[in-house]
Amino acid sequence: MFKKSLLIIILLSATLSAQDYFLKKYHPFDESIPSPAEFLGYDVGRHHTRHDLIVAYFNKLAEVSDRASIYNYGKTHEGRKLVILTISSTENLQNLESIKQKHLAFVDPSKSVSNYNEVPIFINLGYNVHGNEPSSSEAAMLAAYTFCASNSPEVLKYITNAVIMVDPTINPDGRDRHTQWANMYQGNPQVSDPQDAEHNEYWPGGRTNHFWFDLNRDWLLGIHPESRGKLKWYHSWYPNVVTDFHEMGSQSSYFFEPMKDNASLNPIMPKENYVDLNNLFGDYFSSALDSIGSFYFTKEVFDGTYPGYGSSYPDLQGALALLFEQASSRGHVQKTAFGEITFPFTIRNQFVSSITTVKAAVENKDYLRKYQQEFFKSALSNATKSRVKGYSFKEDFDKNRTKAFIDKLLLHKVDVYRSNDSYLVPTNQPQYRMVQTFFETYNKYRDSVYYDASAWSVANFYNMKYRPVTSLNLGEKISSTEGLVPITPVQQTDYAYIIDYDDYNANAVLNFLQANGITVSSSFKPFTAKTTLGKKSFNYGALVVPVSLQKKDAVEVFELVQKAQKKYHVPMFSVATGYNAKGIDLGSRYVSPITKPKAAMLIGTGVRSYEAGEIWHLLDTRVHMPITKIPLRNFNRVNFDKYNTLVMVSGRYNLTKKQQEVLSDWIKKGNTLITIGSASKWVIDKEIVKEKIIENKKDSTKVANRKPYVDAPENIGKEEVGGIILNVDLDVTHPLAFGYRDNQIPVYKNNSVWLKPSENEYSTVARYSKNALVDGFITKKNTNEFLNKSASLIVSKLGGGRVIMFADNPNFRGSWYGTNRLFLNAIFLGDKIRIPE
Repeated sequence: MFKKSLLIIILLSATLSAQDYFLKKYHPFDESIPSPAEFLGYDVGRHHTRHDLIVAYFNKLAEVSDRASIYNYGKTHEGRKLVILTISSTENLQNLESIKQKHLAFVDPSKSVSNYNEVPIFINLGYNVHGNEPSSSEAAMLAAYTFCASNSPEVLKYITNAVIMVDPTINPDGRDRHTQWANMYQGNPQVSDPQDAEHNEYWPGGRTNHFWFDLNRDWLLGIHPESRGKLKWYHSWYPNVVTDFHEMGSQSSYFFEPMKDNASLNPIMPKENYVDLNNLFGDYFSSALDSIGSFYFTKEVFDGTYPGYGSSYPDLQGALALLFEQASSRGHVQKTAFGEITFPFTIRNQFVSSITTVKAAVENKDYLRKYQQEFFKSALSNATKSRVKGYSFKEDFDKNRTKAFIDKLLLHKVDVYRSNDSYLVPTNQPQYRMVQTFFETYNKYRDSVYYDASAWSVANFYNMKYRPVTSLNLGEKISSTEGLVPITPVQQTDYAYIIDYDDYNANAVLNFLQANGITVSSSFKPFTAKTTLGKKSFNYGALVVPVSLQKKDAVEVFELVQKAQKKYHVPMFSVATGYNAKGIDLGSRYVSPITKPKAAMLIGTGVRSYEAGEIWHLLDTRVHMPITKIPLRNFNRVNFDKYNTLVMVSGRYNLTKKQQEVLSDWIKKGNTLITIGSASKWVIDKEIVKEKIIENKKDSTKVANRKPYVDAPENIGKEEVGGIILNVDLDVTHPLAFGYRDNQIPVYKNNSVWLKPSENEYSTVARYSKNALVDGFITKKNTNEFLNKSASLIVSKLGGGRVIMFADNPNFRGSWYGTNRLFLNAIFLGDKIRIPE
């Protein structure tokens, strides 16, 4: 018994000693509350911790500590829990609802309150939005333990004066992907060689979520359950300070704000945020990191121009958002130019910054509260000064796309009204800065190099026709999207059903019917039909379901059509005759049966996982259509004849000459290859198609002017196209453009792929318009030498098949509802494209 007790004491002492690397400053701790090491059975930093264990530990803290409660704000695509642990003094937790109401009074411009020091400050410590930047979630456990269990005077002061909300893992699916990798390859002894498998994840890596999306860019776009759950939680609390913990290259050090200057000439966030508050908190971080001998940098590389980061979106909600970037060990220990960087070392920097954030917030809570209060008041005063009093938008033919846009506005608590036959968003509202983000466009910048995009006017993402208005006539306020797409139930017929192809969900209906054995045709010319509801005009692409030609009886056909309408809310019509009032008849040769797509996509090393994930997500979550994801390593074992459509997104394709021949021969058999971005350049460079790229021609006789070496990154960087919105001129008669009525639509460009318009007169589907720039930064050189001469979408014949080449990404970040249809038409109608010689 004595030996067993001695062993327990020795093990406990060893654990405490290891923990002191992080926690020494905050003794004494409540012994009834287990530390992370005691709960996990290993020291923090010894292994990478799975998300379910982190959640279990947080549940344990909520169970045993009267300072903590836990809240589940959603689930990931893979079903992992998204949780927030709220920590404060016992008294504060018992009165949390009352404190919350006092806090929310400061974000309500209609209220005048001044008890700034009486209300605890609200702090959201957010971690691990990029799954393979794992140090912060380990630090989250240490921070949560410290605030729950430490009885040091410093920590007791913090929990008395703050409500601390800890979100340990914003991207659990990506984190667990990386955790499995790092632990699977962890050596004993540990291997610090950067070439070791532990430090080099296989494609697609753990950075992204289930569908390979970067969730740090999704705060504004709100596409995924992780972001939507967090945004719903966020807008019920409006924290004063929000952290965004990241990692960067192993050869770097540590970054904290202030950031590089915002690239916008006139940022919509107050200057007080990115100058005064950032510098105030920066003094705290530098002092804390100096005390443990850590090196760091500020004001470089990272900028908050794009408003959709975890370190910028809260800035548009009256908070102070703080970015941290830690040099990564990319595993457990790795060699660098300065020796070895260890996982525990990276965790400690993140932990120290976590505690320091709370310290700075508590010691400046009156300042932060006054700032947030003034932020929302200034939203109203700024709106009053503006000549623009609101934005009116409408879409006559696509109610589901309009619904999706309104859903996004409501997600961000933007007020929307129904005004006659259109919708109206007034500027005079607390979320005025979000209104600006959705509708305003820019073309003037103080900087020309961006960490992300230079354009994000969300209305253009949805191809929403909108206009500023100078007077208002508010109607009914929209509180939800329920009922926004009223549908007249389709009536049964024994002849044919016609489905409106203008609707965003039409492709989902088409897939549903095909998957259930219904043959569907597409109309290649407009017509006016005599429906049971009266005469109705149909655009290019209208879907026709002939009842008598199906293998199912009329009742079965009707039941499936009815189910499709109830599921997707698409306008459908019944006809008793094929003799149309105007245009082609239903038996015309211009009404052609649609081949059921059998689609595949190449993925793997070299392929841009973001773009591949966007396609997977689009087909999986909106069209509900499967796509086979073929790893490039399996190329030689694949029978491509099983598929009639193949997608290649941007990437570096190192296919052998033989593999290129296999691909070319497959296309010639009558199949469709769809390429995006650099994959379009690849098929041209490899002479699979006879099209051309517009490239920069250097004059070998010209002597270059000497420029300062230090300016090279900025001068070269500004020529990159980092994300702009351009108008294209669209051939709405082309099958790829079916469903569009306006020949001018916005597209998103974030690459330097410039396609030369095809020499075939019928093959250039979309060309950049004159004065194409809608939003964002592009140099005059790129405009004159490339943009003005280029096409956005072309089709090239190859044997009996075709290659559909997108210069731009029609599915960017899952949010480009306005151009998804171009890609979906390529999937469903690609084989219907007949290119005249």
